[in-house]
Amino acid sequence: MTVQHVPVAVIGAGLGGLVLARVLHVHGIRAAVFDLEPSPEARTQGGLLDIHDDSGQQALHDAGLHDRFLALVHAGGEALRVVGPDGAVRLEQEDDGTGGRPEVDRGRLRDLLLDSLPAGTVRWGRKVVRAHALGDGRHQVAFADGTAVTTDLLVGADGAWSRIRPLLSDARPTYTGISFVEADLHDADTRHPEAAALVGGGFFLSVAEGRGFLAHREGDGSIHVYTAVRAGEDWLDGIDTTAPDTAKAAVLAGFDGWADGLRALLADADGDLVPRRIHALPVGHRWDRTPGVTLLGDAAHLMSPFAGEGANLAMLDGAELGKALAHHPGDPEAALTTYEHALFPRSEASAAASAASLELMFGPDGLQGLLDQFAAPNQPAPPAGRPVAAAPFRRTSSSRTRSLGWPV
Repeated sequence: MTVQHVPVAVIGAGLGGLVLARVLHVHGIRAAVFDLEPSPEARTQGGLLDIHDDSGQQALHDAGLHDRFLALVHAGGEALRVVGPDGAVRLEQEDDGTGGRPEVDRGRLRDLLLDSLPAGTVRWGRKVVRAHALGDGRHQVAFADGTAVTTDLLVGADGAWSRIRPLLSDARPTYTGISFVEADLHDADTRHPEAAALVGGGFFLSVAEGRGFLAHREGDGSIHVYTAVRAGEDWLDGIDTTAPDTAKAAVLAGFDGWADGLRALLADADGDLVPRRIHALPVGHRWDRTPGVTLLGDAAHLMSPFAGEGANLAMLDGAELGKALAHHPGDPEAALTTYEHALFPRSEASAAASAASLELMFGPDGLQGLLDQFAAPNQPAPPAGRPVAAAPFRRTSSSRTRSLGWPV
């Protein structure tokens, strides 16, 4: 086995891990990032993210990339439309440009971060098979390709099913009770004009009795649709998404009586369907300070997407950890203590709000619950954003009604 030593090893080249590497680079600290994907082009990075001014955008300021980020913003993406199961519009909110959560394509944001790092920072095709402590805060990580690294500081930025988390915690994600079937309507204005007119230019939501359609307009003109169902963990096992027509019929059987236009968001979808069970770590997940290792993003605080905090918190985690390490040169334990002291309460608040948002949206009268929340603009807005922290509402400027965001 070939073993290399790196001072800082970041496992996972998602947004959080890349922000950490970038902030460290800004402060003259080298890090190596290891990712299981064979290349940055190996898979599609997902759709739009709303990047919050007090978390994701703050991280981009810390990374020195905020101006370049603004050039990627999808104009009009903060618009919101809420529709009842009968197809009637119950709430409409335009994107007037004053909100604090502009939309950006996840893939373009990731490319911005990758391009900001020195060549060779990210080592692709490195799937972790084992990680263990060597003593004195040092760790070794072995990869499926037969290589390994030792490191003075190990950061698990490797998502929901982190291979680094077991070094710190026995916690594992559990099913939240919500399953998605994801689909796309390509070239919506031309090929699916009725769906385009129904969804509008931003984020769209229709929920009732533990199910619903959530959708958003992508920067390329397509519509990404999440058909959401409150169901047992085995519900998706009975739906063969490799046979799209059969799968669509099986899912839509739960939407009898819903407006034809809503059902068409799935029935007329193009291409493959993607099944997804929504998991979360326990609210308040934390661990004892363990020398030489920590977590960020979903590895630390996986939550349901019904507040839009996941990607934003991952980026903020990366920036805060990077700054803590820069501010405590030669004393990584002081840096990790500082970082985790802020991480735990921050992530607990968002996870609790996300869980409560799930209950609000997918309770017996989720639509009315949402409308009641929107009708109380003078009450303090709970943390929120898109699905993917107790309610799903986006905190905006005082001149605008609070609006719902979307899963990240």
